[in-house]
Amino acid sequence: MLVSLSPLLCHVVLSSLPLRDILASFSSTALKMSNIKTIVISGPSGAGKSTLLHLLMKDYPTSFAFSVSHTTRKPRPGEVDGKDYHFVTHKEFEEMIQKKKFLENAMFSGNYYGTSKAAVEEIQKTGRICILDVEINGVKSIKTTGLNAKYIFVQPPSIEALEKRLRDRKTETEESLQKRLDTANEALDYSKQPSVYDHIIVNDKCDEAYQKLKEVVQEDIEKLK
Repeated sequence: MLVSLSPLLCHVVLSSLPLRDILASFSSTALKMSNIKTIVISGPSGAGKSTLLHLLMKDYPTSFAFSVSHTTRKPRPGEVDGKDYHFVTHKEFEEMIQKKKFLENAMFSGNYYGTSKAAVEEIQKTGRICILDVEINGVKSIKTTGLNAKYIFVQPPSIEALEKRLRDRKTETEESLQKRLDTANEALDYSKQPSVYDHIIVNDKCDEAYQKLKEVVQEDIEKLK
């Protein structure tokens, strides 16, 4: 509690408002944010969710924010600790796993990546809605935590259309392409299970899919006001 209130107490020194009024305002804001759902968005690589999220962040920069993930990989040139990632050691990451500090975590190419509960809380403290862009296993993990979230799945119009998009990128080998398609089929099968996702957006035409996404999150934006 002292950590959460310290910025507020600093403000009290400079403010002419009575402490009880400031505390009441703080409590009201905290209560409002406790009712705001984290947006968990998922979808196969090539489905277009990154494009949709880029548009959303561009149109609503003060309403949404991405959490800063933890990773054990080394920083790349230009990356800033605490901004791009929280860079930690394998030992530190594994200690956080043991202490159940992550909403979801996974290992890729020998390095851990994960979303901590604290990272989501930090976004909420700024009065914005936290967006988590995760894979299928991340969705499964987050669903076990009891996080107050809205789950959105971005779906390609067909697996054939998805394959064409991936091939058009010209960044995949046949082996990596097949792995992505296998993962996509798994994600599509999972999305068909009842109550997994609150909303499924078929991204055939980007402008129509984005309009649908805005409709889905509009009620969350309204709660911030």
